[in-house]
Amino acid sequence: MGRPPPKSPFTQISGTQGVKIHYEGTSVPSSLANPDQHGQCAARMRDLQASHQANEKEKYIDLAYSAVVCPHGAVFEGRGPGHLQAANGPGLNSQHYSVCAMVGDSGLTEPTAAQLGGLRDAIEWLRATGGAGVEIKGHRDGYATSCPGEPLYRWVQSGAPRPGGSSPAPAPVTPPPAASGAPAWPGRYLRNGSSGSDVRTWQQRMAQRGWAISADGAFGPQTERVVRAFQAEKHLQPVDGVIGPVTWAAAWTAPIT
Repeated sequence: MGRPPPKSPFTQISGTQGVKIHYEGTSVPSSLANPDQHGQCAARMRDLQASHQANEKEKYIDLAYSAVVCPHGAVFEGRGPGHLQAANGPGLNSQHYSVCAMVGDSGLTEPTAAQLGGLRDAIEWLRATGGAGVEIKGHRDGYATSCPGEPLYRWVQSGAPRPGGSSPAPAPVTPPPAASGAPAWPGRYLRNGSSGSDVRTWQQRMAQRGWAISADGAFGPQTERVVRAFQAEKHLQPVDGVIGPVTWAAAWTAPIT
């Protein structure tokens, strides 16, 4: 949230062969993985975008990556699905989306379990909404670079398994249910006038995502404004200010912008 717009419109694409995994390739502080440091990740995302937009050599119009995943597993939207990314190299950018992990070549070099889960979330999001194919590769595949570093590349070569799970089969993937990774929908539509622990749970999650909302368990005008703004930002239909199963799940599964 609060990111500057791209310098010019993105090139639209209908899909890719899959996703390539990247790392920052510079020093990333080991302390960034500490649980109490998650508040620094959004600022780091903005710094990455600013550095790319200021790169006179590459002439990036925006952050080069489709998405970025922090050590705590949050997926930050970069160029997003349906847009040509710019990180894979000349002649390669239309073939795969790009997802960058906030790890480097010194300091924080080993991805956390939460981060690997977030990388899988990003891959599945790009498949479900951006037409990404089944390929999962490293940046170095087809381009002369050490990216994404040895630890991440070993994970890619092992099939990019979700921590605690197994490697996906090399076959077309059915998008996961909208509620994957989210607590179960409470079974009722939450709207202005609703109250209860389920309202508080959604409010708390949105506060964690950076929205200005009070987690008081009371669904009032403030919460309705946040719901409508969130639905509009994530292209959830309808934009009605009501928390149904899709809007509920998106609070946990939609990337942070």
